[in-house]
Formats: sequence, structure tokens, C-alpha cells
Amino acid sequence: MTVLVTLLLLLAAPAQAGSTQTPAERAREIATALDKDRLYVDPAYKNALPEKLLTDVRTKANALGYPVYSIVLPLTPSDAFQGKESNVLTLVIDAMAKPGLYVVVDGGSRFPWYTVHELPQLDEERLRPVRQRALDDTGYDAGPTEVLARMYELLASPTLPRAKPTKSTGGGRDTDRDSDSSAGKVALIIVGGLIVLVVLGLVIGLIRRGGGPHAPRRQKTFSIPPHVAATVAAEQRRRLSRETALELTTLGSELAALPTAHGLGLAHQQAALDARQAAEKVLDSSEDLVDVVGAMVLLDKARREYDAAVAVAADRPIDAVPELCAFNPLHGRSAGRKTQVKSDGATLTLPLCAECRRALEHGQAPSSLPGADGPYWHGDDLWARTFFGAIGDDLAGAVSRGDHRS
Repeated sequence: MTVLVTLLLLLAAPAQAGSTQTPAERAREIATALDKDRLYVDPAYKNALPEKLLTDVRTKANALGYPVYSIVLPLTPSDAFQGKESNVLTLVIDAMAKPGLYVVVDGGSRFPWYTVHELPQLDEERLRPVRQRALDDTGYDAGPTEVLARMYELLASPTLPRAKPTKSTGGGRDTDRDSDSSAGKVALIIVGGLIVLVVLGLVIGLIRRGGGPHAPRRQKTFSIPPHVAATVAAEQRRRLSRETALELTTLGSELAALPTAHGLGLAHQQAALDARQAAEKVLDSSEDLVDVVGAMVLLDKARREYDAAVAVAADRPIDAVPELCAFNPLHGRSAGRKTQVKSDGATLTLPLCAECRRALEHGQAPSSLPGADGPYWHGDDLWARTFFGAIGDDLAGAVSRGDHRS
């Protein structure tokens, strides 16, 4: 099974955009780090996890008396492991070739995956309830290291301790035997009124949720901690920068290989060269994710112009390729005709993806690319003024004039 997974990942590796390592190389890198420190934290999360939490994980893992290898790293479909914890475990165990409990958790999640390798004292019947109790005990807003520390703490117990009793929300009160009947009646009236209000509140809540007596219990809303969100955004920016740089290099080679053209073909070639040069300029001086997305949009324009030049050279029609979504180019291409967006007496005609179009139709705010203060288009830079080139002058020309820095 290990050999099969390894072969499949190695065959898939060349198709992974932005990946500079094969799955086996990435696994060996992690294994080498685990040889020195049994807690591996990907550099993307180094600054987001306090040393106190990391020390807690190490201490509780070391107390178990058998090797425990903990791995915290971001996982995405485009990475060396195809975003799958099972692939991480399979390849890292293969690279380590040592007995132990191997645990991996995505830094943006709290659900640890594990594999026991050549440890007869551990089995699934022991680990499954321990993992579940660790999740139950740490709450929905706990970070991954907190879950790992609690999981190892529970593993150290000879038996799984009983869960702490949940505090009752209804409450109760003792009756003072010496109180007079009048005080007792007042207390009963107050308690009765409170019960009525609580029941009424529950009924209203069920109606608003569309639930009923047997509707599932509403869980606490999950929210990503700000420091983790910032780390995830930084990783997204690094990944997108890497992928855009690789594509810029590829497109540059393809443009250089084009034969000399005239007329319409030459116009598309020049437009492709201008857009590619602008994308490279923006990427080299990018300061945040919005800038990197701007480079990506220019690269997409260059690619479409290149394809048009190739079509003209082959004497075939130019394909009509939709533009990227103006509210968030990371959503992908726009769907259907451009959408009229009206606000404060002004009307914009923008290319929008199906998701953003539906949001506007339902009177909801679209899921926009975030900027420094709310949606990116709340800013005053070139990207906000033109909705990434959806309105106004030619975006590549504006960049060549330095407008993206004004």
C-alpha cells in the first residue's frame, strides 16, 4: 500500500502548480526535521503558534514513553501531498522507517489524523475515543496544538477519565425552610416567569432557524483566530506568487517562440508582451495579496492575448474567453453577460462569477477579495479604481505608467 501511494503521488507531482518538491522529497524534509525535534511545525505557522503551546505538546508527548511524531503544516490540493493527511502520514512513515505514533494536523484545522507504526501497545480501540474526547474537551475555537496536547494528556491516563459534567442551563434553587409563604410565592412567580421567557426564546429561536423539537443542536460558530487567518493569508500569497512567477516564465518562453506576425496577429502579440511585462513588474514590487492578484490578472490577460495571436497565425477564430470575476479574481472566470451593479446613483458593468452574481440578486454582499480595510475595492489604488481592469483604461498601460504605485 505504501509503495502504491508513493508511486501515485510521484506520477501526480509534475502536474502540481507551484510545487518545487516531489512528494518523497517533501516527506524526507519533514522526516529529517523530526529526527531532531519530534514536533514539526511548518515555517508558515512558526510565528502563529506561541512557544508555550509547542512546549506543552512536546512535554505531554514525551511523557507517553514511546515515540510520538507530531506534524503541523498547511495542506492544500496543490501541495506535494495533494492536501491529504493520509498521504503525509504514509510518506513520512516511509521516510522515517521508525516505530511510533505519527500524528498530522492541518494548521488551519483542529482534527488530528494519526497512524500507529509498529507499536503493539497502541491500537485503534484505544486511540479513537481518545481523539474524540480531545476534540470534545478543547472546544470549537481551540487551535491544533491545544487539541494535540489534550490528546497526548488523555493517552497518558490508564483509562479514559469520565467527561466533566456539563453545567445545566436551566438552573435550580434551594428553598429556605424558614422563609414565609409570601416569599415562597414571590420566588415561584419569578422562577415561573423566567421559565416562560426561556421557553418563548427557544421557540422563537427554532422558528427563526426553521427547526423543530428534533432539529440538531446548534453548535458554537467557528471563527478562525486572527493570527491563524493572517498566517493562512501569507501562505496563500506565497503560493500564488510562486505559481504566477512560474507561469510568467513559461509564457515568456512561448512568446519568444512565436513567429514574426503582422496586422491583427502582431497586435495580439504586442498586447501579450505588454501585459506580461506589467504582471512581472507588479509581482516584483508586490506588497500584499491584492498586488499579487493584480499580477495574476495581468498574466491572465497576457495568456488570452497570446492564445489570440496563435489563433490568428493558424487562421482560425479567436476563442471568446470570459474575464476573471471583478469582485474576486480568485473565484475564477465570470459567468454569462456582464452584470450591472448600481450604488449611490452610479452604475458599473462588471464581469462577475456565478457566486457573486447570486449574492447580488439576493441582496447580499459578494464574497470580495479582502483588502487592508474590508473589500479590496474600498481602497484607492489602481486595483480598486478599475476593479482589476474591468473598468477604465488599459490595465497594462496604467501599470507601465506607474499608476499601481500612485
